Amino acid sequence: MRISELLKKDTIVLNMKATDKSSAIDELVRKLDSAGRLNDPSQYKKAIWEREDQSTTGIGDGIAIPHAKSAGVQTPAIAFGRSSDGLNYESLDGQPTHLFFMIAASENATQSHLDTLSRLSTYLMDEEFRNKLLAATSEAEIVKAIDEKEEEQLKSEKNPSSSSDFQLLAVTGCPTGIAHTYMAADALKAEAKKQGVTIKVETNGSGGVKNRLTDDEIAAADAIIVAADTKVDMARFSGKPVIQTGVTDGIRKPNELIMKALSEAVPLYESAERGSQANEGSGERRGFYKHLMNGVSNMLPFVVGGGILIAISFIIGIEASDPDHPSYNAFADMLMTIGGGNAFGLMIPVLAAFIAMSIADRPGFAAGMVGGLIAATGGAGFLGGLIAGFLAGYVALFMKRLLEGLPQFLEGIKTVLLFPVLNIFLTGMAMLVIVSPLADFNSGLESWLSGMGTSNMIILGIILGGMMAIDMGGPINKAAFTFGIAMIDAGNFGPHAAVMAGGMVPPLGIALATTFFKNKFTKQEREGGKTNYVLGLSFITEGAIPFAAADPGRVIPSIIVGSAVAGGLTALFGIGLPAPHGGAFVIPLVYGSPLAYLFAILVGAFVTALMLGVWKKKTV
Repeated sequence: MRISELLKKDTIVLNMKATDKSSAIDELVRKLDSAGRLNDPSQYKKAIWEREDQSTTGIGDGIAIPHAKSAGVQTPAIAFGRSSDGLNYESLDGQPTHLFFMIAASENATQSHLDTLSRLSTYLMDEEFRNKLLAATSEAEIVKAIDEKEEEQLKSEKNPSSSSDFQLLAVTGCPTGIAHTYMAADALKAEAKKQGVTIKVETNGSGGVKNRLTDDEIAAADAIIVAADTKVDMARFSGKPVIQTGVTDGIRKPNELIMKALSEAVPLYESAERGSQANEGSGERRGFYKHLMNGVSNMLPFVVGGGILIAISFIIGIEASDPDHPSYNAFADMLMTIGGGNAFGLMIPVLAAFIAMSIADRPGFAAGMVGGLIAATGGAGFLGGLIAGFLAGYVALFMKRLLEGLPQFLEGIKTVLLFPVLNIFLTGMAMLVIVSPLADFNSGLESWLSGMGTSNMIILGIILGGMMAIDMGGPINKAAFTFGIAMIDAGNFGPHAAVMAGGMVPPLGIALATTFFKNKFTKQEREGGKTNYVLGLSFITEGAIPFAAADPGRVIPSIIVGSAVAGGLTALFGIGLPAPHGGAFVIPLVYGSPLAYLFAILVGAFVTALMLGVWKKKTV
């Protein structure tokens, strides 16, 4: 199928009237609808915005490719729009956007349709082709320019390189798999050609994996670039230099990626066994933080479920779970046994086990679980669990390499006998040695926090609250959240109250700002602000990210100040929170006054809203 079968004169807007992103999307949706390509324009437009919420489709160089696959599409189609003056589409390079291709794929679109839609995105990486579109004076010239480009591309595809000896290999992929996947692939190929480097690119798009890399090609390549926001089979790259980054870097930074790949500064990728995703990623997605977050994310259901059951038990009575206390309640005792004795009891072993598994895959899991249990029962707490997890993971990796040279007849017993015995023994012995000093350190930390004066606790609350807003779900936010959980485990509920208050403020503050200062936000932002009420009340700080990405200089300082105020007030009021998650739904469970806690959160949110209302400029 040719692109000209999907892009017709009746879906072309040569002179767009739109002045911003929202009106540009509206204008192109109307064009598709008036041409009879949509059966439910509102449903299709909703799908377009859902894709924009993942990441902007304004890819830079004056191009935007809004796209969606939706039941609101009657016939697969492409709408073209051109804005001579350019408009702000929140592009990755921050520059005005002039060329718009809105891709409409129906839910039952054939693979031929999807391939054609995807092919268009790659053509836009050619500057000469873009200039032809900008200079065209009629709809017919637009269609002709695309036809000529497609003919040229189809001819080149009939004579592909037959070499299996590529200097570099790459993999690209995005969640939708229609545009960004192929644009990143084309950008990397174009840059490699410019530098005289041979490259093969595998695409993970809407039609599945294409141009798959072979084992021989992987073995011969100097390095591999993985520019993807989707899951990629990484185990096949074990032992090779690998760069892993997002798909937009493949589009925007192909020169940087290729230059780095050709250098000797690329780390070797390691995988415990084929099919494993252990050690996947590089940069922010690799190393300590990745392993820690794997442990924390798998531990979280135990923490949340157990913590809230404990908190409900406390509502019945602080001592109601104690059979020897006059306020004893059998149901409260059951809640405490389930939540505290079991769910919370598994928290540290699960944390350690999944950290170890992230490092060494399955050989590390059992050793991590045992090491974590030693830490938990020995009083070493959260810190002991972290140490046990990393210790078990690296012990398992060491043993794997140490036993690589065993005779072939012993291979079968390595995984079922040697690895479990040696990994558990070595990890367990090391933990037994260090568990007592760690327990002493935990006791000291708990005593220090408990003995803090009011002013010191307020400072801690300000710091923790502000940390929750700095990167909204990133490493700093997770560090504060992890510290709060550790303090709950140690029996100190004050820090986590500041953490949760600080995490609720950014989306709530932005929601209030979009409500009371409507002229400072676009229509799309005002609609997004309504959603942030729910996200904020649910303790989902990430709801603030789209606003921070669009205007970081004003939004990030505003939410940090508001969150810090909320955290400080929480400490001032002496609030404690035994539940690790739940947002507004667990406010009744706090130690101290629930109303005071709610007041602290609202004050922080209003501070953020007022700062944004004063600071942001009016929208046109």
